[in-house]
Amino acid sequence: MSSNRPSRARRPRPLPKGDTLFTPDATSSRQELEHRSATALLWMHQMPRWLLPLLAAALLLVGLTVSGWGGAIALLAVAVTLGWLAAISWPRLSAQGRMLRVVIIGAVVAIALVRALHTG
Repeated sequence: MSSNRPSRARRPRPLPKGDTLFTPDATSSRQELEHRSATALLWMHQMPRWLLPLLAAALLLVGLTVSGWGGAIALLAVAVTLGWLAAISWPRLSAQGRMLRVVIIGAVVAIALVRALHTG
């Protein structure tokens, strides 16, 4: 039996205001990073707003509570994601914002190393 109701497909969320996703006059390596990241960024933008922070919090919680390689891998996944997002946003960041991101990523990697070496 078919229903006469129209399907309730979720409408895509509009993109943020601005001219482009890409940095004007960027170096070739920056252009390649931005072009390779565009699909993933757009895909993440269409997810429910609560999902990505929930996944990040879950990975962080697993990383901080599980000892050994399991916790280290979860924390490294967080660090890699934060590093990628920092690299994408780097041109628009202030010096203080850049330093904060480097410190946070470094701290997450350091904790991951401690978790990997702690097998008790």
